[in-house]
Amino acid sequence: MRLLSKPRFLLLAFVVLALALLITAGQYFRLFERGLFMVQEWRHTAEWRDKSIWLPDYRATRQAMPIEGLADVSALTFDPDRRSLFTVTNKNSEIVELSLDGKILRRVPMTGFGDPEAIEYISTDVYVITDERQQRLFRVHLSDDTAFVDAADSEQLSLGIGLNGNKGFEGLAYDAANHRLFAAKERDPVRIYEIHGFPQVDAARPFSVHIVDDPERDARLFVRDLSSLQYDERTNHLLALSDESRLVLELNADGKPISALSLLGGQHGLKKGVPQAEGVAMDDQGTLYLVSEPNLFYVFEKQALE
Repeated sequence: MRLLSKPRFLLLAFVVLALALLITAGQYFRLFERGLFMVQEWRHTAEWRDKSIWLPDYRATRQAMPIEGLADVSALTFDPDRRSLFTVTNKNSEIVELSLDGKILRRVPMTGFGDPEAIEYISTDVYVITDERQQRLFRVHLSDDTAFVDAADSEQLSLGIGLNGNKGFEGLAYDAANHRLFAAKERDPVRIYEIHGFPQVDAARPFSVHIVDDPERDARLFVRDLSSLQYDERTNHLLALSDESRLVLELNADGKPISALSLLGGQHGLKKGVPQAEGVAMDDQGTLYLVSEPNLFYVFEKQALE
């Protein structure tokens, strides 16, 4: 049996190496699961389109608009009372209120917060802010005349689940009907925790917190990281934003991914890909808002069926 010639051997070695790299990349970026999901999404369009958010029907109507005066936006939430959006900055910590077209309405300085990464509307003038590194949640009060927010004046909850530096809680979402606060752990591993009892609904009752996780559900999230969450009370579905995977996933009430919005250029009307998506929010009309570092603002609206 003749030995392979050197050129043929080198070609075979190159093919084997290329296949190994392809398989490794596929596992790292969860490409195989993502491909399977795309097929399933297409097959189940008729089943889910009318009873879900259904992200494939969304198109960018405002994209990559700089938010003048900001440099490090992180997270996003919709306030139905003020009909505006709120974000936080973590370098020079501030709560920033934005109009629905991405203009700054006001800035509120924050003191005592180490690394604020997420903000979530809870009820009138009440919000929860998360400190990523310390895995600490703060219930803060923000009225129209609030001049600054001090962490020392806030009800606090320290979670301390799987502490690993700058890979803590990046996203929050709130289910007001069932008083559930969802908190997303960024990565290593990706997790979504369901927190009951914080913030307190009835101050007369004893303070009691219960935390629920679902590793089986989280294993189905074929994303590299989590940056933000949004709960939709009309469908009881959860939106999960991933920066590294350039994707927004819709999870049904059982935690199963059913639709997706790609943040790559050429998809959903995007001229260019969203560079570093940090926050997603949805208003009461179903319009999606997204912010990307350092200060880019996007709007996605659902298109009428043809």
